Amino acid sequence: MSSMPTTVPTAERFRALGPHHLDEIADRYGLSDDIRETIRAVACVLPFRVNEYVLSNLVDWDDIPDDPIFRLVFPQRGMLDPADERRLAELARAPGDRAELRSLVRHIRDGLNPHPSGQRQLNVPHVGEAEVRGLQHKYRQTVLHFPGQGQTCHAYCTYCFRWAQFVGDPDLRFAAPTPDGLLAYLAVHPEVEDVLVTGGDPLVMSTERLRAHLEPILGVETVRTIRIGTKSPAYWPYRFVTDHDADDLLRLFEEIVASGRNIAVMAHLSHPRELETDPARRALARVRGTGALVYCQAPLIAHVNDDAEVWARLWRAELACGAIPYYMFVERDTGPHDYFAVPLARAAEIFRDAYRTLPGLARTVRGPVMSATPGKVLVDGVEEDGSGRYFRLRMLQAREPALVARPFRAHYDARATWLDDLVLTPDTPADIAAAVGTSGRSDMSGTSTPGTPRGLAGRARRRSRYDLRPAEASRR
Repeated sequence: MSSMPTTVPTAERFRALGPHHLDEIADRYGLSDDIRETIRAVACVLPFRVNEYVLSNLVDWDDIPDDPIFRLVFPQRGMLDPADERRLAELARAPGDRAELRSLVRHIRDGLNPHPSGQRQLNVPHVGEAEVRGLQHKYRQTVLHFPGQGQTCHAYCTYCFRWAQFVGDPDLRFAAPTPDGLLAYLAVHPEVEDVLVTGGDPLVMSTERLRAHLEPILGVETVRTIRIGTKSPAYWPYRFVTDHDADDLLRLFEEIVASGRNIAVMAHLSHPRELETDPARRALARVRGTGALVYCQAPLIAHVNDDAEVWARLWRAELACGAIPYYMFVERDTGPHDYFAVPLARAAEIFRDAYRTLPGLARTVRGPVMSATPGKVLVDGVEEDGSGRYFRLRMLQAREPALVARPFRAHYDARATWLDDLVLTPDTPADIAAAVGTSGRSDMSGTSTPGTPRGLAGRARRRSRYDLRPAEASRR
């Protein structure tokens, strides 16, 4: 990686680079016309945003297009249906067809499951008859709060399951203009102990704006933990180090700790390279110095980190920074899912092979986990008996607390990538089968039911890299 400078000048202020800067980026790094046109076309549908730190410190420009960070932040061929991608490219080159382009973009987005796992239908809470804007409440003890000013990121991940937050469509967006709705909801829900402030990335906000959302929560005695979901340690670590209000941010964390609460930074780290820079390591050290906790999580994503050695390096790097490896997620069934999906059987194998190499303190990590409609479903491995092969499954979290920690099984399917690809076994407890509902299919009669493919509505599911190269996939 000799072509990569080690730092960006620390005096440089954050500058977001998007589709309008694509030619500037492509010329600077010598991207081919084919690559730049693919990015331009796919970025009509999926959000694209990057910044100087990512470009100069994380992407290996000698390994394009195969570099994992390049695939992580730049839209790629194969993320959309090939016919759609071709038509998008044609319309993007024809300024007179803006209306047709907008219509096609909306049609494609509607087919990409923009709100997976019942987010809009099941998670939006109410006070009385009124819907509370910018909140989600799925698990009894935890409420998600989406500050309106924090619904963007320092850079966008191509796999992000919240891509719909960033495409400029208010009908697809969760956003709370103030914390007033959250406070009203907490006042009548004393069971909530944990507020997860999320986005987007709340740390794109100034500390002053962030304080306006966090400080009032300290007046709610029943809330004992405030969590902040962020990619900033990876994509803009200067937020904690040299930004003009970085010290103010750390003081805010100290004040929350002094109040007797936990403040937990939920760091989204997708690849060990994100922790190989001095600014990233210094950022985590400064956060930990406030008394804040740092937990790390990311999905398993094809083309980026679908390799046991990569995960072992990542978890060891997190531990070395004093952070806690927390979750390996299964890539959610939204957006370019077919491009990034890793079969559950392969995911369990990758997790096992990485986990067995870890020291004890890094074995805090759990996975692979599907954050599905009924809850967080752990794929606890594959077992075989005289009747066949099965996935061992367990609810780590659930809408219904009575389901938590209870095991169940599904018939083994080498191609399954999500809960709704699975057929539950006849001995599945009735309440678990009912909770899984439309997210999975129970085989209570002892006969299997073919899966209903996801992906673009009305179209056959595209074959993943694992479908195309099963022998190679089994070796990876």
